[in-house]
Amino acid sequence: MAGGRRQAPPREDVLAAAMEMIAERGLEQLTMAALGREVGMSSGHLVYYFRTKDELLLRTLEWSEGRLGAARSRLLARTAPARERLDAYVDLYVPDGHRDPHWTLWLEVWNRSQNADDDARDRQAAIEGAWHRDLVALLAEGVSRGEFRRVDPDRYAARLRALLDGLSIHVAIGLRGTDRPQVLSHVREFLDETLLADA
Repeated sequence: MAGGRRQAPPREDVLAAAMEMIAERGLEQLTMAALGREVGMSSGHLVYYFRTKDELLLRTLEWSEGRLGAARSRLLARTAPARERLDAYVDLYVPDGHRDPHWTLWLEVWNRSQNADDDARDRQAAIEGAWHRDLVALLAEGVSRGEFRRVDPDRYAARLRALLDGLSIHVAIGLRGTDRPQVLSHVREFLDETLLADA
């Protein structure tokens, strides 16, 4: 309506723009004013909604993880062998390449974790926990069906995620000599050697 107040953009638009800008520039280079210009909001409104850049970062990560969590739930619910679904889990976990937006968020969050308050740590742990629980459930299912060796699902999941995190960081930061196809090959070879049931 003419002369009426302009509506704020949907929350998803703000978080999507924040994710893209953090991936391109890093959190230090992101300003509320620049984000406001991108989404058509004043920096004052953004500060009102998010308070700090750290809160904006964490809310953007939670939004991004919500989308990934839905995709993960769909792939794990498929009626396919456990190993096929495990490969799909790994494929979803590993970044697409250098400066992958989702992984850039994680790198920024981890970089700030040493100085984070208890609430931020709890929220980060909740995100990490969802990935872990889904992996444990998938491993337990594969063991119970005889597809996987009789491993302890919780311990194996912790080790596999540590491997995935380490290799994924190399891809996300663009470390020379490490790319997504190499990482997927390393992980699949590790799974073949340590998890597949003996013939």
